[in-house]
Amino acid sequence: MNDYELEKLGRTLAGILRHGRFDLDMDDQGFVRIKEIVSAVKGNNQRMYWLRPHHIVALAETDEKGRYQISGDMVRATYGHTIPLELKLDTDNIPDELYYPTTEEESEIILETGIMPSDRSMVHLSLTYDDAFRAGSVRVDNPIILAVDTDACFEAGYDIGKAAKTVFLCKRVPPECLRIIYEEELE
Repeated sequence: MNDYELEKLGRTLAGILRHGRFDLDMDDQGFVRIKEIVSAVKGNNQRMYWLRPHHIVALAETDEKGRYQISGDMVRATYGHTIPLELKLDTDNIPDELYYPTTEEESEIILETGIMPSDRSMVHLSLTYDDAFRAGSVRVDNPIILAVDTDACFEAGYDIGKAAKTVFLCKRVPPECLRIIYEEELE
């Protein structure tokens, strides 16, 4: 695959697995048969006539962020869903603290009300301060980073699961589990 084809396939796969594009048969964990994806993509884009199942597997297995998971002849997105799923994620060995980027304006509201999913079905938390800063920098030049006390979150009844290498998901983060953290505190 050339760079254009790789980019196009990645965007198409995200549309299918995160947002339900082409309305393919998806189980409650978000898995879709790879052959169904290949057929749907080829049927909707003649320029991708070359697509085979091994291309999907290669994309999933080489993705640096761990955005996809292969299980047998099926694949799923590990995070970023806008469609409702009941993902079963590993809740063992969750770090004591995770991080969430926001804007200065939003930080005041979030500290009062907690973090709720907005454009996605789950709250996405980052493994490190730097990961959260990079994620937040997509929206704003200098994001405010909130630290999430994961033990307090679990005690409040909101489990956190590991979705990918540096991404964790939670249905909600209550305000009592949050505080603003500054980079100098981490040194």
